[in-house]
Amino acid sequence: MLRAFSTALVAVLLASCGSSPERRAITPVQQHLVDRMSRAGAAAIDANGRADGGMSVAGTLAGRAFGIAVPARWNGQAVLFANGYSIPGTPVSVPADPVAKDPSGGFLTAAYRQGFAVGQSAYDKPAMAVKSGVANTLRLRGWFERIGARRFYLGGASMGGNIVMALIEQHPGAFAGAMSACGVTGDWDSEVGALVDLRAAYTFYTRGTKYALPGNHDIAVNGVSPTPPAGLGFARTPWLFWQLKRMSGVIAELFKAARADPNGPEARMVAHIASVAKADADPASFIFPIMTAMVSMEDMRASFGGVVYGNVGRVYDSPLLSATEKAALNAGIQRVASDAPARAFAVRWHQSTGRFGTPLVAVHNRHDGLVFAEQATLLRARVKAAGNQAHLFQLWAPSLQKDIPGTGLKGWAHCGFTPRQAAVLWDTLHGWVESGRKPATGAY
Repeated sequence: MLRAFSTALVAVLLASCGSSPERRAITPVQQHLVDRMSRAGAAAIDANGRADGGMSVAGTLAGRAFGIAVPARWNGQAVLFANGYSIPGTPVSVPADPVAKDPSGGFLTAAYRQGFAVGQSAYDKPAMAVKSGVANTLRLRGWFERIGARRFYLGGASMGGNIVMALIEQHPGAFAGAMSACGVTGDWDSEVGALVDLRAAYTFYTRGTKYALPGNHDIAVNGVSPTPPAGLGFARTPWLFWQLKRMSGVIAELFKAARADPNGPEARMVAHIASVAKADADPASFIFPIMTAMVSMEDMRASFGGVVYGNVGRVYDSPLLSATEKAALNAGIQRVASDAPARAFAVRWHQSTGRFGTPLVAVHNRHDGLVFAEQATLLRARVKAAGNQAHLFQLWAPSLQKDIPGTGLKGWAHCGFTPRQAAVLWDTLHGWVESGRKPATGAY
């Protein structure tokens, strides 16, 4: 669901240390295009030449930042990208040059090298922003059309994959082809539910131990604050790093103890939590979802208009539990009720229907530290129920183990794709649209 948490322990330290791109002059032809951009509605334009002869352009549309790159020999087509979830309270931004700092992991870069303009728009807010992500991406598309773009492609990752689903289902014909990587392609009820269930199970099984999570143990609210108290805004970055470290640290210690003694109480604790929450018994698959739930519940409540997922009446079970242990779990795990307005909002923004006419390439990892494989199976089932298999091509990418910053552990990566794989996604989608023939297999 995020672009942030899988790298957050590093990224928050580097956020204030970014360097400005080298300044290069633009050509008279590029200046003419920039003038058209201004007349089409862009403000605060900053155009910069690229070493390859193209240019990057940063600016605002209706007060929302955007960043694009236009190649020297632009083919008149554009590829737009929707990024994932970010930590509540972090700045809303997009890279000024989406090729130099490709938010898609290589999808945009591959398209740019083939003559496509590429870019993305910032959302109205950090964290949960599907509705504004749809609106702002459409605004950027409309602006591109006014400056001469004649065909559009769309990509998105994590939460951005959900924005892709909303766009192609609610705005048929707006895009010639679309790609979702590690996306929430099913619904928010299942994704948020997975986070809440894991936090609830972890809280139940670690209660009274040194592995208990810091802060507030009420799963309906934030466990810790992602933003510092009033008057400490200057310390936002170290504050956030400290909070992330507090959460990841105790979970990492649990896994280290479990691995040191595979037959000990910590190993049983990990196994029970994973089994009850239907999660991988993997440190990243605990750390990133639990951290997300710990800092995002209040943003989700505000964004959805209430609690979107409730576990009242749910019977938790596991083959590892005796009847007595199962009864104790269901009596002791915290319950929270969902709100009807929040559920309705989540359906609109966005529960996939499987009904779309845009060719869609969707890729997931079977083991993902944050957006789980269930999202892929939900999408496939809905597309099949709608009789729409002709417009969906799904891929499973090999899962990747990566270092979890600051823990000394490795775990399943969220959006575990390589730049080469991202380029394959672009080539697969572009070839499908150009040829009109759905791929038979993926060279993945």
